[in-house]
Amino acid sequence: MTLQTAYIEVLNESGTPAKKISVQFNPAELSFSKTATMAEIAVPGLDAPVLQFIRGGTETLTLELLFDSTGKKGMGDAAESVSKDVDDFYALVKQDAKMHAPPVCRFSWGEPSGLVGKKDSEVSHAPFWFKCVVESVDRKFTLFSPRGLPLRARVTVKLREYQTVEEMVGKLQSADHTKSRSLRRRERLDQLAAQEYGSAAEWRRIADKNDIDDPRRIEPGTLLQLPPMRIGSVIGGSN
Repeated sequence: MTLQTAYIEVLNESGTPAKKISVQFNPAELSFSKTATMAEIAVPGLDAPVLQFIRGGTETLTLELLFDSTGKKGMGDAAESVSKDVDDFYALVKQDAKMHAPPVCRFSWGEPSGLVGKKDSEVSHAPFWFKCVVESVDRKFTLFSPRGLPLRARVTVKLREYQTVEEMVGKLQSADHTKSRSLRRRERLDQLAAQEYGSAAEWRRIADKNDIDDPRRIEPGTLLQLPPMRIGSVIGGSN
């Protein structure tokens, strides 16, 4: 059985791969870390404080990559430097000239058949793929040719989860909490109300919440606040 090659895809603005960088030797392990910020609220008379969720922290992935060029042309005068492979990864932490920020990437390592098709709809699915930006790249050269060319390197890469606002607010599905959603092209408020509340008549509540005077003149992509559902008006049909 052939081991699936790991690689990092550089994504363009539409989220599709613009460049793929293969890993020469697959990492022996992947270390994922995710945190949540909680506040302790002291209540007199209780044995412990009440915990309140404040916000989630971005998930991080740390991996160690190995590069070795000695298998190509040996270690003699014809030896080939390993710098090119290492520089491809180092460039991912540098500012992109067009985006004015490091590029958005996706680390991938295999993909079971049951997960095919989900890669573009989920931010991450450990350990198979991880949408991210490269936070740090540590390079350590461990072998040199007699002429001083670097032939072997160990690169430690730290990746930080990347999500757009739309991706994050789209996960908030509870009908009794205010949530947000971007208006799609050719979508009307009454259609949005029908999807969210089960009644097109609820469009005015969205308009009032967002101070919209003319619902026919809303730019596509506008982030709208969707107020909590009124159980009586939607389910029972009364105000």
